[in-house]
Amino acid sequence: MPETNPVDIPFHSILNRLDVAALAADSSGLIAYATPCAEQTFGFGPGRMHGLPVAEVLPDAFVNGDAKEEEAAARVELPDGTLNTVSRSSIVMNGETVGSLLTLHPEPGPDQVARTATYRTLAEHMEAVFNASSDGIWLTDGHGVVLNINTASESLNSISADEVIGKPVAALVDNGTIDKSATLEVIRKRRRVSVLQKVTRTGRQLIVTGTPTFDDDGNIRLVVLNERDITDLNELRTTLAQTRKAKEKAEAELTGMSLMELKKSHVVAESPAMRKAMATAQKLAQFETSEILLMGDSGTGKGLLAKFIHDTSPRRGKPFIQVNCATLPETLFEAELFGYEKGAFTGASEQGKSGLFELASGGTFFLDEVGEIPLDMQAKLLNCLDDHMYYPLGASKPKRMDCIIVAATNRDLEAQVRKQAFRRDLLYRLNTFTVRIPPLRKRPEDVFELINHYLKQFNAAFRTGKRIGPAGMKQLQSYPFPGNVRELIGIIKKAVVICEDDLLDDYLRDLFDHTEDAVMENGTLPEEVSRLERRMLRQAMEACSNTREMAGFLGVSQPTVVRKMQRYKLNNS
Repeated sequence: MPETNPVDIPFHSILNRLDVAALAADSSGLIAYATPCAEQTFGFGPGRMHGLPVAEVLPDAFVNGDAKEEEAAARVELPDGTLNTVSRSSIVMNGETVGSLLTLHPEPGPDQVARTATYRTLAEHMEAVFNASSDGIWLTDGHGVVLNINTASESLNSISADEVIGKPVAALVDNGTIDKSATLEVIRKRRRVSVLQKVTRTGRQLIVTGTPTFDDDGNIRLVVLNERDITDLNELRTTLAQTRKAKEKAEAELTGMSLMELKKSHVVAESPAMRKAMATAQKLAQFETSEILLMGDSGTGKGLLAKFIHDTSPRRGKPFIQVNCATLPETLFEAELFGYEKGAFTGASEQGKSGLFELASGGTFFLDEVGEIPLDMQAKLLNCLDDHMYYPLGASKPKRMDCIIVAATNRDLEAQVRKQAFRRDLLYRLNTFTVRIPPLRKRPEDVFELINHYLKQFNAAFRTGKRIGPAGMKQLQSYPFPGNVRELIGIIKKAVVICEDDLLDDYLRDLFDHTEDAVMENGTLPEEVSRLERRMLRQAMEACSNTREMAGFLGVSQPTVVRKMQRYKLNNS
């Protein structure tokens, strides 16, 4: 790069732009130069002070030629009555004093002194509040650089102020000092944001609220963070929840529900609808009632309920045989159910084979997906249920059927009958006692227990310590689960295996953001409308900073936005 020389600027051009009242006097005490500010202060026009004795304009001041000190200061009163401090510095050239430089500094008036004292007191009060607060407080600039933290925050985060002041909060997240930053969310969304934060060094949980302040141009000037330790609160909430669950379970025991049997059967029944279904199933089991039809959507747990019926019946020590009718080839259906004698058909085993009815003797036979049984087999099954007798293939003598029959379907069998795909007389035979299992979206009370149950199960299976916080639990409890319990199990298992963090909340949020757009629901019209409203409200919350803006974004009134946010338990703070 070629060298460049600085441009010469006349010295007087520099002095003339000083916003300071200054006089240069020679050794005789005559003014050799006065800045424009000095000329204005003493009421002279440009250049009019040149050659005047300093004693004429500063009668109370000392003059350079009469003083021995190289530097000195004095207070003087100007003609307008204001007090100024005059500082004098000697001008020395070649070891000889040739003049002096005098500068005037106005002294603050009573009002300014009072204001300064007030500001000082206010600053002391704010400092006292800042450090006396039991909540942690962080102050960052509009770019996320830490300006200050208080004593409580040092204690909550097990850090010192020196470790973080002057550093970007993004760097503190990267080095693991904090696991997430409310400041970065505030800067990104330009509005107040609250997040749950886990302190890396202490393991405590904090709720952190960040609030932006703006300058006159609308730029973020400061971000103020407030931290509150909710570890003890969460422990108290857990204790209260456990107490409430214990009370409900005690009440269930008093009403005759066998909770030990429920637990052994891995059945969760916290909702009134599910408890009613379980009570009905248990009563039928105790009476050894046969021909029980379990109806419910796919994935609601019909197989578990059938096993529960067996385990709570007097036949609990006998076999429980289950068959999925949809998986049996039509040509082998009869042979599988009733068995066959040796040589009954080409390819038959020489020893013959016992059928499923015979294997279930004395116990329970569960026919899952009973709506898929071929029509020609439906008549033979009906005869078996009516007579409690059946013929194995190739047999000349009947065998006695001695088992409880439990059937299950997710189909509308009445509609199947109208389509002539299912025999009406078989339907009447099977649905002597019907137990309807409600879909998971109709029993939200069960979701919490199911989540905890399978989270514990998969943590043990995969040797992990994953957990779900309030935000993740809220997300799961608001999801309709079209796939019912089977879908819930898959979601929890996938989260435990795939998510890298111990806290699954962010993973679940991202999962459901994609799922809501991808999944085609089978809900009612009101359910689909609610789902759409909830999704649009979330989009508006991301794009807007307050409910007034959201109302314009959505094309509705502000009260409507507020009412619907309360309905769906959405928080814009």
